[in-house]
Amino acid sequence: MTQKNWVPEIMYEEGSDGASNLPFIQVPTEEVMPKLLFIFESRQTAETEPGPSGEELPIFEWDLHQYADMAILKETLRPELYDEVRVSLGLQPLAEAAEAGHHITQNVRTTLED
Repeated sequence: MTQKNWVPEIMYEEGSDGASNLPFIQVPTEEVMPKLLFIFESRQTAETEPGPSGEELPIFEWDLHQYADMAILKETLRPELYDEVRVSLGLQPLAEAAEAGHHITQNVRTTLED
């Protein structure tokens, strides 16, 4: 299998045992995770159209979205530009996020020690 014919499939873990709701992609050993994913948003409109047998079928709008691998952006962009991208996505600049993460980790450690 080559990247030209491998199609990533977004999957979700089954079950309600408190597992993560984050989707995942199973990447074959000979493939690499895509740097960019293209995903269509499908949204039903209030309109319908006649189907093959005359039944009313809903009309859907399709909008293409692109999702980039933030690790690739971090490796290739200047730090200031990477921070601009993070902020545009509603995230903190990297240094601020790292500091906030450090405080959270310290609070967890303190709580576990008590």
